Amino acid sequence: MRTFAGDIVQRTCPSVILELGAGASTKTRILIDAARRAGSLERFVPFDVSDGIVQRAARELLREFPGLAIHAVIGDFGEHLDRIPRFGRQLVVFLGSTIGNFFPPQRQAFLRAVRHLLHPGDAFLLGLDLVKDRGELVAAYDDAQGVTAAFNLNVLSVINRELDGDFDPGAFSHVARYDEEQHWIEMILQSHHGQTVHIPGADMTVEFDEGEQLRTEISAKFTRQRVQEAFAEAGLRMDAWYTDERERFALTLASA
Repeated sequence: MRTFAGDIVQRTCPSVILELGAGASTKTRILIDAARRAGSLERFVPFDVSDGIVQRAARELLREFPGLAIHAVIGDFGEHLDRIPRFGRQLVVFLGSTIGNFFPPQRQAFLRAVRHLLHPGDAFLLGLDLVKDRGELVAAYDDAQGVTAAFNLNVLSVINRELDGDFDPGAFSHVARYDEEQHWIEMILQSHHGQTVHIPGADMTVEFDEGEQLRTEISAKFTRQRVQEAFAEAGLRMDAWYTDERERFALTLASA
């Protein structure tokens, strides 16, 4: 982003940057700064499901970029993109390779929804994690420090807290598996023994056998060709492709 923000802004000249799944907008600040320096940007529209994190980020951005107008929208990008108002020529951004967490039908539905946000002159900037060596990928999602394992097991604690579940996180182990055909990492929790879990908030009772696996997430990796094909199916055209020197990650710019 630091390397190519200037070129992205020069190509798109946005008066509005709309970020889907904005969160803390850490990477987007680089784009905002470049667009402000270029003199085109008037407004930032963060869209996220969490109002708290968006409010904190908005206050920080107002201090960092005096005069920038911010219009936050709260919603789920799988359902509520039609709630986003239009303020002018916009650059829609979806960063952090979050699109890799979508199954293919969800991915295409999302890209089609983004396509409907784009008017002539608008652009879409997408962050991607590229296909790498299998060993490197598995090591990244099953790190020796146990960071990813803790992240994965925390899903059970969240279910317990939010849905009154009685999962025992200590009765499961983290597993990371790479699917060569689909080009995605599967995040899995494997049951140590036979057990019954009650989730009253979801009106569910779940039986696990010893060794039975629960898939909690996928993280898809991409090639340029695969992205072009997905764009074409959704009515988008790839206009630029940016990568690091080792071609491990990418930003791609598209239009309708």
